[in-house]
Amino acid sequence: MKKSTILFDLDGTLVNTGEGVTKSVRYALEQFGIDETDQKKLERFIGPPLMESFPREYGFSVKKSSEAVTFFRQRYETVGVYECELYKDVEKSLQRLQELGCKLAVASSKREELCHVVLEYLNVDKYFDLIGGARDAGTSTKIQVLEDVVERSALKDRSQAVLIGDTRYDALGAREAGIDCIGITYGFEQDFDEMRNAGVLGMFDTLWDVVAFLESSD
Repeated sequence: MKKSTILFDLDGTLVNTGEGVTKSVRYALEQFGIDETDQKKLERFIGPPLMESFPREYGFSVKKSSEAVTFFRQRYETVGVYECELYKDVEKSLQRLQELGCKLAVASSKREELCHVVLEYLNVDKYFDLIGGARDAGTSTKIQVLEDVVERSALKDRSQAVLIGDTRYDALGAREAGIDCIGITYGFEQDFDEMRNAGVLGMFDTLWDVVAFLESSD
């Protein structure tokens, strides 16, 4: 097995956080008189920084986006953060990778404190050597998070690491950081061609399939 350090995105990869995030985005939009009923549009907020998503999806100014992020947090940090569940095969996959001697870390655009809350709530925080997330919530990009996690992990050889993620933002961030990426299809990405174009090693339907792929690599 070539990879000794396995980095994971969180939302849409380890944990289905869709309910909590989309309900909190909807709550934030309601404060501006917007009643959004398109679930797919709300799901595009899962993963990227919120300060990018509100302007992209609704044309919000920087000031208005900042206000929207504040409203989002009001609901998400008290209720939404707990509206989540592990995806199928996640825990047994983490156990297997740990048995293989891999160093496991989270590299999420979600605020780091909330990453800890989610993983502790689901009782899988024990599998990770490092749980890394955004330090500047709402604005930290994937590449910034990855560079921070790489530094804190004391990773010397980036060719020994791989990021597992569910969106183009994961694939593009990993490419920029000089880290390989593996894509999964059960998350929140709506255009897999974007991930393939970013040069992922492969696309898989379950995390257990990813583990099998990693084990077979030499």
